[in-house]
Amino acid sequence: MSIFRFPPLVWLGIGILIICLGIRQSFGIFMMPVSEHFGTGREFFSFAIALQNLLFGVFQPFVGMAADRFGAKRIIFAGAIAYALGLYLTSIATAAGMLYLSLGVLVGLGLSATSYVIVLGAVAKVVPAQHAAKAFGLTTAAGSFGMFAMIPGAQYLISDFGWQQALMVFALLCSVMVAFALFMNTSKKGAQTTVDNQPEQTLKQALKEAFSHKGYWLIHAGFFVCGFHVMFIATHLPSYLADMHLPASSAAMALAYVGIFNIFGSYFWGVMGDRFSKRHVMSALYFLRTAVIGAFVTLPVTVNTAAIFGAAIGFCWLGTVPLTSGLVRQIFGSRYMSTLYGLVFFTHQVGSFLGAWAGGRIYDFTGSYEPIWWSTVVLAFLAGLIHFPIDDRPVVRLAAA
Repeated sequence: MSIFRFPPLVWLGIGILIICLGIRQSFGIFMMPVSEHFGTGREFFSFAIALQNLLFGVFQPFVGMAADRFGAKRIIFAGAIAYALGLYLTSIATAAGMLYLSLGVLVGLGLSATSYVIVLGAVAKVVPAQHAAKAFGLTTAAGSFGMFAMIPGAQYLISDFGWQQALMVFALLCSVMVAFALFMNTSKKGAQTTVDNQPEQTLKQALKEAFSHKGYWLIHAGFFVCGFHVMFIATHLPSYLADMHLPASSAAMALAYVGIFNIFGSYFWGVMGDRFSKRHVMSALYFLRTAVIGAFVTLPVTVNTAAIFGAAIGFCWLGTVPLTSGLVRQIFGSRYMSTLYGLVFFTHQVGSFLGAWAGGRIYDFTGSYEPIWWSTVVLAFLAGLIHFPIDDRPVVRLAAA
């Protein structure tokens, strides 16, 4: 199936992810100005972002269950409003503690209702199984395009107008997600036309089936490492480069490269997942991450190496999303994908919490990011290994059908 023949819902989902994830990935640019404004160390902002990511994951299974029951349209609509409110309250906060509620709780809730789990769950119901990884890869790439577009914009707004005004602009952008959600056709009549020929199953049965599957737990472990990587890098790379006396523009450019190269990487890894074993492709991705991060922390840090690192890590940045979601659908089917992938995503966000928070904690304690950089190298290698034993065959229930 050509990408141009994908249903309209896929393209509306892409538009939502461009805004939702583009804003989210720009938060690292705000660390230094926000910390300076409130006169706190980096751990304060790191913990606010870590809390956001943890709650993003905590809310995700419940939001996924709601989407499976009521449809993605209503969930995305409500999530976009929560996202906008969180950003606006952050922009007018007068006390640092307010950010835990606004940037942490409200934005975390908004992200859980407008990002990958909900959008990919809707896409899974309108795209044939044999083209799912490609569709997931294209949709994932949208978030990367948002990162490429939003980060330079955030840097410009902060430099010329201040971080509060930048967040107000982002809050207004969330209204576009509301508009896109209104046009999504997620009715059961239209959305179930390509659902697998699956026997009836209750949510309780689906959860029991998944939790008894060894491969499901290994998928959780791999996605934990992904979350640790992406939020540590997205949150702390700007500060790390500033510590190396590089200009602020180099950090914005490096993160923008992460975004633009992930556009190609996400689609590439999705296509590879359709052509080859998804678990083997996932292992290859993590081994590539091991080499990229290891080279970055070994070589001298310059404007050029920062840009090259951004491009290289961007190519394997979120390629895990189409592969992980594709594995979940391949093994368990699409009926409860939002719920089952939502649980996997919760584990991802536990990793995100630790990556964002531990980066600031270790820096404030040791004055260096070096220990946590090397921990990301070790975790990437281990993640590559644990995907080999995953049994990615459809469960007996689907095989019989």
